[in-house]
Amino acid sequence: MTDFPPPPAFPPPPPTTGPSISGGESDKEWLVAVLLSWFVGTLGIDRFYLGYTGIGIAKLLTFGGCGVWALIDAILITVGSVKDAQGRPLRR
Repeated sequence: MTDFPPPPAFPPPPPTTGPSISGGESDKEWLVAVLLSWFVGTLGIDRFYLGYTGIGIAKLLTFGGCGVWALIDAILITVGSVKDAQGRPLRR
Protein backbone atom coordinates (compact mmCIF):
# COMPACT_ATOMS: atom_id res chain seq x y z
CA MET A 1 0.00 0.00 0.00
CA THR A 2 1.29 3.48 -0.87
CA ASP A 3 1.45 6.21 1.72
CA PHE A 4 -0.19 9.44 0.61
CA PRO A 5 0.47 12.79 2.27
CA PRO A 6 -2.36 14.04 4.46
CA PRO A 7 -4.80 16.47 2.83
CA PRO A 8 -4.32 20.14 3.65
CA ALA A 9 -6.17 21.34 6.73
CA PHE A 10 -7.82 24.25 4.93
CA PRO A 11 -8.34 24.93 1.24
CA PRO A 12 -6.23 27.76 -0.13
CA PRO A 13 -7.99 31.15 -0.18
CA PRO A 14 -9.47 32.26 -3.50
CA PRO A 15 -7.55 34.88 -5.45
CA THR A 16 -8.50 38.41 -4.46
CA THR A 17 -10.23 40.66 -6.94
CA GLY A 18 -11.72 44.11 -6.86
CA PRO A 19 -10.48 47.24 -5.15
CA SER A 20 -7.46 45.62 -3.51
CA ILE A 21 -5.99 44.75 -6.92
CA SER A 22 -7.17 47.69 -9.00
CA GLY A 23 -6.64 50.14 -6.14
CA GLY A 24 -6.33 53.85 -6.59
CA GLU A 25 -9.01 56.37 -7.22
CA SER A 26 -11.84 56.21 -9.69
CA ASP A 27 -11.76 57.99 -13.01
CA LYS A 28 -15.11 59.52 -11.97
CA GLU A 29 -15.16 62.97 -10.35
CA TRP A 30 -16.89 63.44 -7.00
CA LEU A 31 -18.15 66.94 -7.88
CA VAL A 32 -19.72 65.74 -11.14
CA ALA A 33 -21.47 62.91 -9.28
CA VAL A 34 -22.75 65.36 -6.63
CA LEU A 35 -24.11 67.81 -9.20
CA LEU A 36 -25.75 65.04 -11.25
CA SER A 37 -27.28 63.57 -8.12
CA TRP A 38 -28.78 66.84 -6.88
CA PHE A 39 -30.06 68.08 -10.25
CA VAL A 40 -31.05 64.96 -12.22
CA GLY A 41 -30.90 62.24 -9.55
CA THR A 42 -34.57 61.37 -9.98
CA LEU A 43 -33.71 60.20 -13.51
CA GLY A 44 -30.86 57.98 -12.28
CA ILE A 45 -28.21 59.84 -14.29
CA ASP A 46 -25.89 59.90 -11.26
CA ARG A 47 -25.93 56.11 -11.01
CA PHE A 48 -25.39 55.69 -14.76
CA TYR A 49 -22.37 58.01 -14.43
CA LEU A 50 -20.92 55.91 -11.59
CA GLY A 51 -21.35 52.69 -13.60
CA TYR A 52 -24.40 51.27 -11.80
CA THR A 53 -26.57 50.67 -14.86
CA GLY A 54 -29.16 48.47 -13.12
CA ILE A 55 -29.69 50.93 -10.28
CA GLY A 56 -29.83 53.77 -12.82
CA ILE A 57 -32.62 52.04 -14.73
CA ALA A 58 -34.53 51.35 -11.51
CA LYS A 59 -34.24 55.00 -10.44
CA LEU A 60 -35.32 56.12 -13.90
CA LEU A 61 -38.42 53.91 -13.91
CA THR A 62 -39.48 54.96 -10.38
CA PHE A 63 -38.48 58.63 -10.71
CA GLY A 64 -35.94 58.15 -7.95
CA GLY A 65 -38.37 56.31 -5.71
CA CYS A 66 -40.73 59.30 -5.95
CA GLY A 67 -37.85 61.52 -4.85
CA VAL A 68 -37.03 59.71 -1.61
CA TRP A 69 -34.39 57.42 -3.13
CA ALA A 70 -32.95 60.34 -5.09
CA LEU A 71 -32.63 62.44 -1.93
CA ILE A 72 -30.93 59.63 0.00
CA ASP A 73 -28.54 59.00 -2.91
CA ALA A 74 -27.74 62.71 -3.16
CA ILE A 75 -26.84 62.82 0.53
CA LEU A 76 -24.76 59.62 0.35
CA ILE A 77 -22.84 60.83 -2.69
CA THR A 78 -22.30 64.27 -1.13
CA VAL A 79 -20.79 62.85 2.06
CA GLY A 80 -18.58 60.53 -0.03
CA SER A 81 -19.84 57.11 1.03
CA VAL A 82 -20.72 55.97 -2.53
CA LYS A 83 -17.95 54.42 -4.64
CA ASP A 84 -17.91 53.73 -8.37
CA ALA A 85 -19.01 50.38 -9.82
CA GLN A 86 -15.47 48.98 -9.42
CA GLY A 87 -15.46 49.84 -5.71
CA ARG A 88 -12.97 52.70 -6.01
CA PRO A 89 -13.45 56.02 -4.20
CA LEU A 90 -14.37 59.00 -6.36
CA ARG A 91 -11.71 61.53 -7.29
CA ARG A 92 -11.94 64.89 -5.46
